[in-house]
Amino acid sequence: FTYASMVTLFTLCPPFVILLWYTVVHADGSVARTYEHLRDRGILEGLKAIWPMPTVVAGKIILGFALFEAALQLLLPGKRFEGPISPAGNVPVYKANGLLAYAVTLVTYLSLWWFGIFNPAIVYDHLGEIYSALVFGSLVFCLCLYIKGHVAPSSSDSGSSGNAFIDFYWGMELYPRIGKHFDIKVFTNCRFGMMSWAVLAVTYCIKQYEMNGRVADSMLVNTALMLIYITKFFWWESGYWCTMDIAHDRAGFYICWGCLVWVPSTYTSPGMYLVNHPVNLGPQLAISILLAGILCIYINYDCDRQRQEFRRTNGKASVWGKAPSKIVASYQTTKGETKTSLLLTSGW
Repeated sequence: FTYASMVTLFTLCPPFVILLWYTVVHADGSVARTYEHLRDRGILEGLKAIWPMPTVVAGKIILGFALFEAALQLLLPGKRFEGPISPAGNVPVYKANGLLAYAVTLVTYLSLWWFGIFNPAIVYDHLGEIYSALVFGSLVFCLCLYIKGHVAPSSSDSGSSGNAFIDFYWGMELYPRIGKHFDIKVFTNCRFGMMSWAVLAVTYCIKQYEMNGRVADSMLVNTALMLIYITKFFWWESGYWCTMDIAHDRAGFYICWGCLVWVPSTYTSPGMYLVNHPVNLGPQLAISILLAGILCIYINYDCDRQRQEFRRTNGKASVWGKAPSKIVASYQTTKGETKTSLLLTSGW
């Protein structure tokens, strides 16, 4: 079952990204039309017909964005933050400058558009080529991580399972870095994946405005909720560094390809659809959806806050004015040490 699930995700996720883009942008969101296209031409020929080839323009957009975010990650000031101790006893150190990088990114992007230096609509016009380039380029990136894990691991939190496919899928290193300060997982998960989500949300707004001379209230609500959620994420980024994504999942196809390709494609798909299919909600429904979305985002944030406070106080924090219920578990580290862990079971 484990092998089947890995092979399924590895083989189906890349074409799904392209099929999603085609369905939303070229088939008016109709899954039936996409199915008919694949049925009439055959799956392989149908995929080949709709799969755009990566272009130089797409490559320049991706490379420019990646280099800009990498520069912000390295150069912007930020407080020192220590992540949780790893299974091998290492303590990863980060520079907490995500919220500042997020603000600089959005201000720069909007300024480039406002002053006529770069038109974000170009990104939408080349979206299929961008996704295609990300699909293939991220596979190469994951292969490089696999090779690095074998020949130049960044810490003792690395190693092989003995199976090359599992190593590629799951990853070789827990905290791969380039040099001492550039953390690769922070880049893929936060500065490329989450940041591209915000940039694309704004892009879809601008594209709809340039097409119709106005932005529908549905697009405004969609974009507002996405930006509120992403702002919450970067405000809480140091907390994210203590979650399973960073402290447990290794850097391989599973998480890095997902953040480099899956996040900017599937997570942004509502706005991608709304570009050509504006829905006029009306003030009452728009405000209701906005408030409901904000409430959901707050619940998501408060869950994370409760969990972090629980960990920080070793289970002695109160949740909703009373002592939380918890599960106590013992486990052994890779060094053979027996440790105890607490799992919060009350709250949201």
